[in-house]
Amino acid sequence: MSRTAVYDRIVDMHQRDMPQLYVLVDPDKADPSQLPGFVADAEEAGVDGFLIGGSLALLPRFEECIRAMKVAARTPVVIFPGGLHQLSAEADAILFLSIISGRNPEQLIGQHVLAAPMIRELGIEPISTGYMIIATDAVTSTEYMSYSKPLPREKPEIASAHALAAEMLGMKLVYLEAGSGAPQSVPAEIIRMVRGLVDIPVIVGGGIRTPAAAAEKAAAGASIVIVGNHFEESDNRSQLRSFADAVHTGRTNSITDI
Repeated sequence: MSRTAVYDRIVDMHQRDMPQLYVLVDPDKADPSQLPGFVADAEEAGVDGFLIGGSLALLPRFEECIRAMKVAARTPVVIFPGGLHQLSAEADAILFLSIISGRNPEQLIGQHVLAAPMIRELGIEPISTGYMIIATDAVTSTEYMSYSKPLPREKPEIASAHALAAEMLGMKLVYLEAGSGAPQSVPAEIIRMVRGLVDIPVIVGGGIRTPAAAAEKAAAGASIVIVGNHFEESDNRSQLRSFADAVHTGRTNSITDI
């Protein structure tokens, strides 16, 4: 892939108002031997790409999982880093995350200064991303590990101002995160307001457990909807197509829970 291939693909779909479904794989919970089959089944069901990462995942398991996914993947495999240790030349791109919802300087720029030379050396496509944690009724792993206070879910104007600042700073994506396994997902009101203010693609993830919820995020303006924990249970993988269809048609069709 070219240096901007993954981002160009995201922007193309965003500009055509075609929301995408990405599946998040946590290397701490995935079986590398099962990943090629899972990736193939997910793509057959209509999944548009994959994120891989977690708060604790370490090499060599992280690298092993990416290699296993790339055996079958025809769509992008993008690193969703939980730290400096989660880098691999095997991936198609990396979300270069700056946690703009918090005020921890290490997560705003500190870790990035250390990671940038390694990303360049490995030849990974970096996609600068303004990452915002949205408050839920539980403390998420991201919030705890990053020492970053989340934004209030009942004040969409605060999240929107952060997103606008991210765009003005030159960031390429905005990521609204409720947290892995969160009891609540990002409110549609926040997504709509953010999408109404910025021109860059908006990613939404965390706490999405039904096709109806996925469709709601797409209908509110998400360019990419992320589902992770739900598909860690093998019994739920039969719903891959339902989730993909819900995201792809969510702006025009009424999707019911399955």
